[in-house]
Amino acid sequence: MTEFLKITAKKSLGQHFLTSDVVPSWMCDAAEIATGDTVLEIGPGTGVLTKEILSRGAKVIALEADTRAIEVLRETFKDEISQGTLELHHVDVRSFDISDLSVSSGSFKIVANIPYYLSGFLFRMFLESTIQPITLVYLVQKEVAKRITSSLERGEKESLLSLSVKAYGTPKYVRTVTRGHFTPPPKVDSGIIAVRNISRNNFNTVSERLFFNILHLGFGQKRKQLLGNLAKQYDRETLATIFSTMGLSPLIRAEDVPLGDWIILTSLITTHC
Repeated sequence: MTEFLKITAKKSLGQHFLTSDVVPSWMCDAAEIATGDTVLEIGPGTGVLTKEILSRGAKVIALEADTRAIEVLRETFKDEISQGTLELHHVDVRSFDISDLSVSSGSFKIVANIPYYLSGFLFRMFLESTIQPITLVYLVQKEVAKRITSSLERGEKESLLSLSVKAYGTPKYVRTVTRGHFTPPPKVDSGIIAVRNISRNNFNTVSERLFFNILHLGFGQKRKQLLGNLAKQYDRETLATIFSTMGLSPLIRAEDVPLGDWIILTSLITTHC
């Protein structure tokens, strides 16, 4: 792709440019991109993914920090920019305010190949935002994607990250993307993860802030039992009664507690502690 040859990846930006047409197709399929959709893309780089999203009839709002990429994108997609199907913003996503865009909660999707080092930040930024996407599809480090989509039913463990994502939506591991699909190739394989049905419905009856306070407290010392971690802030006897009411073992660890029980636990702590 001639556009790609104009840019050398910057290690400081965590850039690994997609050089495969099939991966953008997989990502758009995962996001169920359709004509009339509005899609926010973070770090379009050379525009390989941008091209695929536009080809499906969606409008793209692209956020790009690299001046070199901005120049390439403006040249490559000059017609789409003039027609209004591509809106290009030269901005670092870490200092971006989504309220500056003309989108409302649940009215757009996010599809992006994101730098590994920004993965946690970009999940939090858009899932916790007052303006949430309805669907989010990221290409991230495979290990991170697998951790987020862990299942206690499959004998896997939960984590602070997995529960923080599941609190807002339903994550699914879509497929593995081997390092050969990128230039320069990363040291590890990547994975496509889709988070669908994003909302704040879990916080209709409990405080979002208290939920995350309790979650962080529970994972404060991972190897310790949940009851002991929570007892650092709440009365131990009261907690023991709550655990008994919920049918939770006093020996259980945070990584073995499903999201639904964390919601109930938050509600009971709110009432009794």
